Amino acid sequence: MFFQLEKQVYPTVYTLWRYPDMVPSFTTWAPVVQKLIGGADLMLPGVVVSSAGLPVVNKGDCCAINIVSNRAPVAVGTAAMSSSDMRSSGMKGKGVNVLHTYMDQLWAFGDKTVPPIVSVTDTSVQADGEMDGVECGEGEEEELMKNEGEESEGWDGSEMAAVQSSCQSLQDLSLGKQEKEEETEEAEQEVQGEEEVDDSRSPQEQMDSLLYQCFLHALKIKLKKSELPLLTGTFLRKHMASCCPKGKHLDIKKSSYKKLSKFLQTMQKERSLVRVKELSKGVDSIVEVDWMNSELRSFRIPDDWEPPEECVEQGESCEVVYHPPEITPLYGVTARLQPLFQDTHQKKGAVLQASEVRTIITEYVKRNELVHETNKSYVKINPVLCDCLLEKSEYQEVEVLKWDDLFSRTLSKMQACHQLLFPGHAPVVKKGQVEPIDITVASRGSNKKVTIIKNLEGFGIDPAVVADILQHRVQASSVLHDVPGAKDRQLVQVQGNQVQHVGRLLLEQYQIPRKYIQGLDKAPKAGKKK
Repeated sequence: MFFQLEKQVYPTVYTLWRYPDMVPSFTTWAPVVQKLIGGADLMLPGVVVSSAGLPVVNKGDCCAINIVSNRAPVAVGTAAMSSSDMRSSGMKGKGVNVLHTYMDQLWAFGDKTVPPIVSVTDTSVQADGEMDGVECGEGEEEELMKNEGEESEGWDGSEMAAVQSSCQSLQDLSLGKQEKEEETEEAEQEVQGEEEVDDSRSPQEQMDSLLYQCFLHALKIKLKKSELPLLTGTFLRKHMASCCPKGKHLDIKKSSYKKLSKFLQTMQKERSLVRVKELSKGVDSIVEVDWMNSELRSFRIPDDWEPPEECVEQGESCEVVYHPPEITPLYGVTARLQPLFQDTHQKKGAVLQASEVRTIITEYVKRNELVHETNKSYVKINPVLCDCLLEKSEYQEVEVLKWDDLFSRTLSKMQACHQLLFPGHAPVVKKGQVEPIDITVASRGSNKKVTIIKNLEGFGIDPAVVADILQHRVQASSVLHDVPGAKDRQLVQVQGNQVQHVGRLLLEQYQIPRKYIQGLDKAPKAGKKK
């Protein structure tokens, strides 16, 4: 019902569903809620303002977030600034620091019910901006409220379809999960009449069953004798994943086995379906399959199975398309720079984008009247700026700085960070610069060259997959080695100088930006022996 953070007690969404007026509420669009569930805070351009105006809040006050078509809160947080400051800022910047959302871990501690439908009394809402490509004009938001049941006249068909699609996807994600499960259960009962038994199983047992089904399916129609021996990771990625029924996701970590190696050992010892062998240090391969096994021969492909829609052909196999992460440079507030940011209540360790830093510094300069009287392109240095940005040797010499110099000095004194956003996952913030993929060429005995590729995991790339692709593409042996001192990190070693092939693979197929790949200049020169 309630949770405590830093000695302050806040209501959960369960409590606010019973008492939606307990705390002030901000309204936003359905597509924005998906981002809140993913870990984002609510920005003011995404706030929908009703005819009554913004709710009255002070900075730090507890508040809730709902959508235009339903007053049931879907998130709880604290106001990032007061309502008057929100209006004076032109509805720009952060509005609510989100602490808890529907479908997060705190929600999972409860009974996992879905938000009720709480009717919206004010049908005249006005958007103060746009968010995620959804533009809103006067009177148009009224048409978004599904409880009115009216057809939009102010939107064209494509705009309304886009909003309805976003709202529907949110409902599919949150409000309709239980209904979908019930519909699926009824449909499968008509075909098989056995779904009641499946529903009684735990999620772990269901994942075990799905894992075994995909395993038999892959052996039955995907794997060929000519592919053996085959890396176990490649078998999972290319064959088992493509055998997963539509609407389901294969996740070994949610099974009782936890690891692919343990699952395959069980298939080998208890069912004698395959034989797994470590052909190179730390790398398992499937070396043999018992094609005459009774369980394998009696397996029938499920009627509801369909090949994955989004796939690319690699020979005769089908694999899911890789999407590179979206990388955003960030900057952390250090102890030295904290006086510059204290007015905006950004504590040490707070992470900001460059544009946010620029805005804060600009407001600081104007608030303290530091713009040079005669030359507006210069900023006067006060004691705070002197301590934060100047070197000791500059204390007596530098009295003014250009705006660009002021910003660049500020960013250089901050802690470098970056955010990785993989499609379908919550953003991850890490300290330091992005560690690029490193390609090197080394010599092994008798002056033989090998190409070594490191740091693939940082971009969500499986080293085993790269090793397998390169082995077939360049017709040279490739092996994996554990990176010394790095847990769960592996490097790929390919025989010969294969920098050119590696570069083409990463740039064209994986679409990694060139600036995040180092060592491309080590490719063999034309006319020289590789």
